[in-house]
Amino acid sequence: MNEELTVTSERVEKLAKNFSRSDDFVRVMTYYRCAIMEIQTKLNVLNAEFSLQYDRNPFESIESRLKKPESIVEKMLRRRIPLTVDDMEQEMTDIAGIRVICSFQEDLYSLADLLVEQDDVLLISRKDYIKNPKPNGYRSLHLLIDIPIFLSKGKKHMRVEVQFRTIAMDFWASVDHKLKYKKELKDPEIVVEKLKVCADTLARMDAEMEEIRRTIDSGGETE
Repeated sequence: MNEELTVTSERVEKLAKNFSRSDDFVRVMTYYRCAIMEIQTKLNVLNAEFSLQYDRNPFESIESRLKKPESIVEKMLRRRIPLTVDDMEQEMTDIAGIRVICSFQEDLYSLADLLVEQDDVLLISRKDYIKNPKPNGYRSLHLLIDIPIFLSKGKKHMRVEVQFRTIAMDFWASVDHKLKYKKELKDPEIVVEKLKVCADTLARMDAEMEEIRRTIDSGGETE
C-alpha cells in the first residue's frame, strides 16, 4: 500500500502537528471561532425576544466546538483532500459546529426558521433527521449556514454547521457516541437494535411532552 495514502494515528498526529502550526491555519481557525460567536449572538438575541413574547426560553443550552487538527487531518487524508488550508475551507463543512438543545420539538423548528430568515444568514443545506431519522435512530435537525464575519480589512464568509435537538435527542446521541468506542462486544447487533428501540421510545416521549405543553398553553388540563 502506498505510504502516502495510509492513514495511521502516528502519521495523522505528525501531520496535524505541522499543519496546525501554520499561520494560515491559525488565522482561519480564528475566523471560524468568530463565525461561531456571530451565530451564538443571534441565537441569544432570539432567545431573549422569544422569552418576552411567549414567556419561555426556546432553548436550554448552546454548545460550540471547533474540529481538532487531528480530526481535520485524518478526514482530509481519508477523503484524499490535499492538505492545504484553502482545500480545508473549500471541502470541509463541519469544522465549526454549534449544538442547540431545546425542550420542545416545536421550539426547535421555530428557532431554526427564525435564524435562517435573517438577512445576513445564508442557508446552504438542511438535513432533517427528525422527520427522517437515520436507520440507527439518530434524530436531529442539521443546518449548514454561511455567515459573514466583519474584519478590519472587510468581511469574510464562513460556514458553520448548526444542530438542533431536544433534550431527549441529545441524551440518546451522547450515549450512542460513547458506546461506539466500546470494544469487543459479544452481540453488537443486539446493542444496535436496543439503541434503536430507545430512540423510538424517546421520540414518542418528545411528542407526548409537546402535547402536554400545548394542553397547558391552551388552558386545558392533562389527564
